[in-house]
Amino acid sequence: MSLTEKVALVTGAGRGIGAATARRLAAGGAAVVVSDIDYAVAEATAASLRGEGSRALAVACDVSRRADVQAMVERTVAEFGRLDVLVTCAGLIRDNLVYKMTEEDWDLVIDTHLKGSFLCAQAAQAVMVPQKSGRMVLISSTSALGNRGQANYSAAKMGIQGLARTLALELGRYEITVNVVAPGFIETRMTEATAERMGISFEQLTAGFAATNPIPRTGQPEDVAGVIAFLADDEASYVTGQVIYVRGAP
Repeated sequence: MSLTEKVALVTGAGRGIGAATARRLAAGGAAVVVSDIDYAVAEATAASLRGEGSRALAVACDVSRRADVQAMVERTVAEFGRLDVLVTCAGLIRDNLVYKMTEEDWDLVIDTHLKGSFLCAQAAQAVMVPQKSGRMVLISSTSALGNRGQANYSAAKMGIQGLARTLALELGRYEITVNVVAPGFIETRMTEATAERMGISFEQLTAGFAATNPIPRTGQPEDVAGVIAFLADDEASYVTGQVIYVRGAP
């Protein structure tokens, strides 16, 4: 993989899959904009990349707000001159059974995941179309297929798949690819929160999953980052509108 001279923007990159993706893209030679709603964790990731000799910039952004997203993309272009790769990792959960789920928790999850992906893609394409090149990787989840207690999250993650396929149709003529990576059980703060919701330890949750999964282990953020990096590379220039599940199972 070679991303030399490329510029990548990764949302939700302060921790977890986003941070692992930022590291992987930087290792491939890309300049990376590390975006997170929490500037402190974004700067910690960016500083680590700079310490390893990579070009990295931290930006605070609430992806559900158009003004924030626009400012983030404008800052990317001002700093590095272009935008070649967009990865939308920003996310959160507000799990509950449907009869308990509040409208506020529905709106927050939909706005962050689905609206946020739309706003980021819309802002990025305005830069990529004139370049006549670009890679977008939107993050979905196996929960898109349905998951108890996650009506909001499942709806948002399936919506992202439809969004990506439509963007792939619209933007392909400009040599812009749009794909989806849908992780399964990955060890992150989000899955730790799931264990808390279930009233069990994280160790119990991971052990139970590993015991039943065809590949008998849980996923790591780096497992997802590797697939994202492939889709961001020129080697994947004829792959678009696809959903790749990273779950250690068929």
